[in-house]
Amino acid sequence: MVRQEDIERLINMRLSQLLLVAEAALPSSQFQAFRKITLNEFGNNGLGMELERLLGEKNQHKAR
Repeated sequence: MVRQEDIERLINMRLSQLLLVAEAALPSSQFQAFRKITLNEFGNNGLGMELERLLGEKNQHKAR
């Protein structure tokens, strides 16, 4: 069974690499904006929340 923590760990590893490349390529002010948007989209209020909902629904279907 796939756990949410495992998915989030894989996403965070790649997200770290993405942010490192963006930091090297963008001016500081643009990087800060990119970082904020990226973390919002992939963090607990974005993808994290969607994963929780999706995996919760999947577990509910199994319980039936």
